[in-house]
Amino acid sequence: MAGQIPLGRLLPRHAADRVTGALADTRVVLVNGARQCGKSTLVGLIGRSRDAEFRTLDRGAVRQAAVFDPPTFVTSDRLLVIDEIQRVPELLLAIKERVDTDLRPGQFLLTGSARVLGLKALPDTLLGRMETVELWPLAQGEIDDGPDGFVDAIFELGPAFRHRTSETRSGYVSRIVRGGFPEAVARTPRRRTRFFESYLADLVNRDVIQLMDVQRGAELRALTRLVAARSGQLLVPGSLAGPLGLSQRTVERYLTLLEEVFLIKRIPAWARSPSARAVRTPKVAYVDSGLAAAALGHDESSLGRPDGQLGGLLEGFVLSELARQLSWSAQLADLFHYRTKDQVEVDAVIENRRGQVVAIKVKASTMVRGEDFAGIRHLSARIGTDLVVGVVLYAGAETLSFGDRMLAVPIAALWERPQA
Repeated sequence: MAGQIPLGRLLPRHAADRVTGALADTRVVLVNGARQCGKSTLVGLIGRSRDAEFRTLDRGAVRQAAVFDPPTFVTSDRLLVIDEIQRVPELLLAIKERVDTDLRPGQFLLTGSARVLGLKALPDTLLGRMETVELWPLAQGEIDDGPDGFVDAIFELGPAFRHRTSETRSGYVSRIVRGGFPEAVARTPRRRTRFFESYLADLVNRDVIQLMDVQRGAELRALTRLVAARSGQLLVPGSLAGPLGLSQRTVERYLTLLEEVFLIKRIPAWARSPSARAVRTPKVAYVDSGLAAAALGHDESSLGRPDGQLGGLLEGFVLSELARQLSWSAQLADLFHYRTKDQVEVDAVIENRRGQVVAIKVKASTMVRGEDFAGIRHLSARIGTDLVVGVVLYAGAETLSFGDRMLAVPIAALWERPQA
């Protein structure tokens, strides 16, 4: 059951091993992710264990010094931690010049809160010199001290995968509303709502409008609500343009900005051909389910009602948990969704580098029926033995077999320790 963590308690992050591993053989390491997801805490812990020097560009005086003299700013005999590097992208060229003359690994540990860094600056500066580690808000296993090992286990075990849980449907509702931001997880429900309201307002007013020269703040804030209402659904910019009174081109630009500041994540459509994937419609999920619920005005009571809008938010929650795991899993794989022109759907398709696939449908019910596997069976007919297993993740308590390579599995198996 979802609950609070004590204020001030530091939770271990799965990404920590990736960061320390990268520092051992890479000159520059970037931890990139949403604001308030724990980047500064993570790099602070790692940096202090290495006697690092710290500089944060959120401070005005520090930022001015960085702009005035980038080469001096990035000079240090120790590991240099620079927080919020996107504030002064000019530093990237100075870092490049330094690491090109000194090839030692582990010289710079950076954090960033915008993907715009990767889109505009990095291709011309730190390509081949830097490893990026994406940090998400807390995963459920990080909160509960669970393994978050579903992706690796399901590929390893396939149809032999088994799990039992005591988690309930109301528990899943609590987890969705709570989300994974450390500040939100540690608060009471009422104070958590205030955090989400402030977070969304600051993200739009500070990061998007100020940093990216967006003029129409009211429409952008309305867009965040419309996208939240489409969590786990197809993201069609044209369907959003009319209600906002904006052109489709403007909506597409705004959606890109929301993805660059880590508010939303687009899940591409699966196809065997990469060119076919590029032209198909993606799904969308909020990076944090608590933010999505708050944007729609939902609390545990409203979302838990029989007529509550649980389905889309639950699917977005599952997609985000899977995406988190793929950032640290031993299994190198990518996350997609599957939908045909006849509207045959599979909510999540995880494909590894060998072309093996785990197909997943998400269901808010405690009951599973044979027809719930229809989309998975359709995909199975296309890819044959490349399907490792088809899974319906549901709100029930135990794993059930529905035929060859078809399983109903409790949603909590995503983060809990395996139970026979």
